[in-house]
Amino acid sequence: MQRSLRCTSLFRSSLALRAHNLGYRTMSTATNELTARNAEIQESLAEIRSRVEQAASSSSGTATLVAVSKYKPASDIQACFSAGQLDFGENYVQELEDKAKVLPTEIRWHFIGTLQSNKAKVLADQHLGRGLQVWAPPLEEDADVKSAEATQLARHIITECPRLRLQGLMTIGALEQSLSGDENADFERLKGTRDVLAKALMEEFGSAEKWGEDGRLLLSMGMSSDFEAALKAGSDIVRVGTGIFGARAKK
Repeated sequence: MQRSLRCTSLFRSSLALRAHNLGYRTMSTATNELTARNAEIQESLAEIRSRVEQAASSSSGTATLVAVSKYKPASDIQACFSAGQLDFGENYVQELEDKAKVLPTEIRWHFIGTLQSNKAKVLADQHLGRGLQVWAPPLEEDADVKSAEATQLARHIITECPRLRLQGLMTIGALEQSLSGDENADFERLKGTRDVLAKALMEEFGSAEKWGEDGRLLLSMGMSSDFEAALKAGSDIVRVGTGIFGARAKK
């Protein structure tokens, strides 16, 4: 009987040891995977930064890289932050809010999605700037209409939305134009819209104190596949997700 109890005890101890070792190996594997993932992200980020710096030097000289982190875990963002990246972009208000609660407060969040009215207060509480998204018109004669719409919306933000700040204009240009080596007409039209809008705001408000940055409206043009063309066209901000974090899993 005693021998049986000792065998049972040894058997249980053996199981406990195996379980402990298995848990240790599982934890160790997870740690190694996280370390490898962080290194991969930081390497990609360094490469994108180098390309941004090189492309920007041929135009404005400086540019802001926004790492688009939608659908990505907070650990991916933390890896970029640890490498000095401060600007991150999210497309969904709830996702931005959840990540902002667990990540460093030094992060500068950019909301680049479609904003529903019932979510506006959440973003206002985050003290986000507001970038108007203006789609470049397919026909040149529509440009005046788009400029008028942008001016009307900008005026409303400046006069009626004290917790928002109009930073500039954003668009998604036709990728085939960027890759052709020629000027991207979408980028050029947005630049024209920016100039018309800036002139209208200066005439109405007298200074750029209530809008823009450093006395001018910013342009956000270019993503993972065409940010270099956008920077050469004069973009101040580029939005890169896949180039840093890899392909996104479908939600």
